[in-house]
Amino acid sequence: MNFVDAVKQCFTKYVGFEGRASRSEYWWWALFIFVVSLLLGAIKAGMLANLFSLGTLLPSLAVGARRLHDIGKSGWWLLLAFIPLIGWLVLLYWAVQPSAAGDNAYGAPPTA
Repeated sequence: MNFVDAVKQCFTKYVGFEGRASRSEYWWWALFIFVVSLLLGAIKAGMLANLFSLGTLLPSLAVGARRLHDIGKSGWWLLLAFIPLIGWLVLLYWAVQPSAAGDNAYGAPPTA
């Protein structure tokens, strides 16, 4: 999956917490969020940056949950983000893991 496809997919599944998301979809989305936030911060567009953050909150949570589904974990594990450092490191470790082979409880692999 390329950058444009990943961003389209995340906006298409705006609040779609079901299914699975590949590593590439998740990381391209993360890059998109980072770059746009960086640009909005650089031009000091505070209100626009806040609106962008609010508008991408649900798709970010959804792709995070789908990424966890891809490795066989529940999306509720995203709540680890509320535990500074340790929770973030665990989520980062899970985000870089390869996809679970074959179908799992959350559906078919994202490349199928």
